[in-house]
Amino acid sequence: METGERRERRGRGRRPADEVRGEVLSAAAELLLAEGMGGFTFERVSAVSGASRTTLHKWWPSRGALALEAYFRTVESTLAFPDTGDIAADLTEQVTAFVRLMTRTAAGRVIAELIGSAQTDPELAGAYREHYSAPRRALAVAAVEQARDRGELRADVDAEAVVDQLWGACYHRLLIPDQPLTEAFARTLVDQLVHGIGRG
Repeated sequence: METGERRERRGRGRRPADEVRGEVLSAAAELLLAEGMGGFTFERVSAVSGASRTTLHKWWPSRGALALEAYFRTVESTLAFPDTGDIAADLTEQVTAFVRLMTRTAAGRVIAELIGSAQTDPELAGAYREHYSAPRRALAVAAVEQARDRGELRADVDAEAVVDQLWGACYHRLLIPDQPLTEAFARTLVDQLVHGIGRG
C-alpha cells in the first residue's frame, strides 16, 4: 500500500478501540518512517489510517506525541534488552543493536527529528520521557545493577552513569556527527567502560 492511501475500513459499526488504535499506530509508523516529521500530520495519519481526526486528537495531545508512540511501537522489539548473565556481552549486543537501527534504517533520522521537535513541544517531550527514554533507561539500569549485585562489576558502580556514558555517547554522534556512529564504536565504548582506561 502506498503511503497516504486510505486504508479500507473493515466491516460496519463501532470497532474495539484497541483495534482502531493499533491501526492508527501502524499507519503513523509507516508514514513517519517514509517521510519523517516533515510530512507527519494528523490529517495525513487520518487519511492513511481511516480514523477520524477527532479520534486522533482525543488520544494524542500533539502530532509529536503520536509520532513518538508510533516510533516506539516500531522499534520496541528490536531494542529488547538481552539477559545472558554476561553484562559485557549484553551491553555490547544492546548498544550495537541500537547503532544498527540508527544507521541502517530510517529510525535514526526519525529519532533525531523527534528529539529536535521535543525542544519546543512540551507534550512530545513528556511523551518521550514517559514512553521511550525512561522505560528504556530503566531496563539498562536494572541490567547494570543486577550485574553489580552478582559480582561482575564493582560494588560502587553508578548504574545511571554507566547508561549515560554508553547511550549518551551514541546519541552525541547521532545528533552531532563530527565522528561516525558505528558498531565498532559501540563495541569500543563497552570494552573501555567495562575494562577501564587506566594502566592498572
